[in-house]
Amino acid sequence: MSTIQPVILTADLDVLLGFYTKLFGAEEIFRIPEEGPAFYLGLRIGDTDLGLVAKADPGTGAAPRVLLSIAVDDVGETLGRVTALGGSVSGGPNDMPWGQRVAHIQDPDGNPLNLTQPIPAR
Repeated sequence: MSTIQPVILTADLDVLLGFYTKLFGAEEIFRIPEEGPAFYLGLRIGDTDLGLVAKADPGTGAAPRVLLSIAVDDVGETLGRVTALGGSVSGGPNDMPWGQRVAHIQDPDGNPLNLTQPIPAR
């Protein structure tokens, strides 16, 4: 388990589970309760844990104060799958001066995410 684990509150666990599974290859590693509708899903993406918690009113509408930055193999390829999975693209990809290619997206609940990869050698 990660020392610090981001947890996303959502009114629709199934939608976010599908998004993170299909876009980033997340694997479900933990579920509470084990049977029936889940309250909590523990996901693993690469070497990082991400939690999803079912909450009828997750408090959407306020400006987000947390941004997840997720490393991917190919920002452009990943970006091309975002909208089909219910997310939205807000910018990029752009090559940044610190050596990363970055695109800005939102998951189906509107949570902001950065897709990142090292800038490929030319």
